Amino acid sequence: MVRLSVNVNKVATLRNSRGGAVPSVVEAVRVCVEAGAPGITVHPRADERHIRPVDVYEVAAELEPLRDRVEYNIEGDPRPDLIEMVEKVRPDQCTLVPVRPGELTSEAGWPADTPKAALAEIIQRFHNQGVRVSVFVDPEPGAIDWAAELGADRIELYTEPYARAFERGGTALKRSLELYRAAAERATGNGLSVNAGHDLDLANLPTFLSLPHIDEVSIGHALMARAVFVGLGPAVAEYLQITGLR
Repeated sequence: MVRLSVNVNKVATLRNSRGGAVPSVVEAVRVCVEAGAPGITVHPRADERHIRPVDVYEVAAELEPLRDRVEYNIEGDPRPDLIEMVEKVRPDQCTLVPVRPGELTSEAGWPADTPKAALAEIIQRFHNQGVRVSVFVDPEPGAIDWAAELGADRIELYTEPYARAFERGGTALKRSLELYRAAAERATGNGLSVNAGHDLDLANLPTFLSLPHIDEVSIGHALMARAVFVGLGPAVAEYLQITGLR
């Protein structure tokens, strides 16, 4: 079975669009957990356009009594304040994601020519706190080998290219699946576990999960968009059914 980590960023986006405290990120986390979600993801960006530092700590407090069954994943670029948050909170997992100036959302994984020393040091610091580390990469051999050389525990495969190929279907989809299959197998051969995320949804997720070695998927935008029409708990349940956890 594949673990589902629900990204609650969009709840914070809606709250911030009006100000105040509604809707509550913590309440959203509670609903997701009650629906059976085995993981929660937050991505606190430097500009605080959705998740804010206070959310990171409040979600941590909400999940602390549930650490034996619900994993907490903090993702973001390895800037000083994020490193500090991770070391204070000590989530189950930290996913290191590159950030490009002006991006609306993540647009690519870490390139294979990214210098290793600073990231390897951060990964070791997180390991010292008992935090599992995943790095966000494209499905490319060089990037996967680079992640293994850093000392990461996992990779998270950037799946927007797969989502676009799924929409086209045919040869494009076949080639994309072959690419991601090879990436997952290469990661496993390097001793890395495999997460995946970005633009996965109810339509394309079942086909993606036909691939081997996928341990976890992180889904936010599509799940929250679905929740607008069916409710958050039922939306989580739909994704759990696909991942085999329901």
